[in-house]
Amino acid sequence: MLCNVSLRNILLRANQLASFGDEIVQLKYLRKQLDARFRANYHLNQKFRAIGTMMVDTGATAGPRAVMNVLPEKDNVEGGGYASGGWKSDDGRLSCGYSSFRGKRASMEDFFDVKTSKVDGKEVFMFGIFDGHGGSLAAEYLKEHLFENLLKHPQFMTDTKLAIKETYLKTDSDFLEQESNTYRDDGSTASTAVLVGSHLYVANVGDSRAIISKAGRAIALSDDHKPNRSDERKRIENAGGVVMWAGTWRVGGVLAMSRAFGNRMLKQFVVAEPEIQEQEVDEELEFLVLASDGLWDVVPNEDAVSLARMEEDPETAAHKLTETAFTRGSADNITCIVVRFHHEIMDVNTDALSGV
Repeated sequence: MLCNVSLRNILLRANQLASFGDEIVQLKYLRKQLDARFRANYHLNQKFRAIGTMMVDTGATAGPRAVMNVLPEKDNVEGGGYASGGWKSDDGRLSCGYSSFRGKRASMEDFFDVKTSKVDGKEVFMFGIFDGHGGSLAAEYLKEHLFENLLKHPQFMTDTKLAIKETYLKTDSDFLEQESNTYRDDGSTASTAVLVGSHLYVANVGDSRAIISKAGRAIALSDDHKPNRSDERKRIENAGGVVMWAGTWRVGGVLAMSRAFGNRMLKQFVVAEPEIQEQEVDEELEFLVLASDGLWDVVPNEDAVSLARMEEDPETAAHKLTETAFTRGSADNITCIVVRFHHEIMDVNTDALSGV
């Protein structure tokens, strides 16, 4: 004969098993769906590989483009401390500062990059934040290859937006091919800014973010790729995917962003196609901030602009933003780049060129 306590325990265990059974059925459904979609990726990769071949073949006629890496060789954080630095362009038109902190995470998966090059007689400046998830491989791969690939694109100067889009897709395809024989499934965001002349091109994949300060106003130049964004949810569901709540909204109940590099098993739904915005650099544009979500989780856009405007030196501003995010309780890696535009130098250079 069972006592009341034993009976309650049996009923509780039965309810737990039933719930577990429902989860198993749901997971089996998702696995079946992913397996079916995974085969379609072969054709997608073939398409991107063709794009990559076109870029390399035609780009070879443009001649070599020397690239200068602004950052020191060891630019990522070791041992949990801050890594920060600054740089100023030779012509004085702009300066930048960067700051990166492992924070409360056990490992560092953020990477960042600053590069310059001269293309067709024009100075080109490139800035990038890459926030890895599931490991650091994808983020490190982007740091090493994304801007190099962009400069090889034959239409980089004539159709910069197209070049950025195709380079993002090609670099994603290259990474997936490199990792095709491994059991890892690393992924990464990318938030990049490319300055060509007076045109600033900001491209974003994932939930890192880019904002500018224009006459003291904070203006977002990217929109976080979250699964519950209405257009992103529709795109995922049209592709046969599902968006589920699991502590936060996630693709397939797994990934908390709707676009990323890597993430092979979710590639049919989690694409690496960037959203790109173009901004004319005029006298009202004071500075640009690129940062991983470790900053944006706790620092609103308006606060970031207010804090950065207090500092003339962009390295000090970047350090201040990173430290503020940590102080406010960010539990993630925190990395940011601040780029300040010096319009008085731009005006002098323009006058010199016009003979004034």
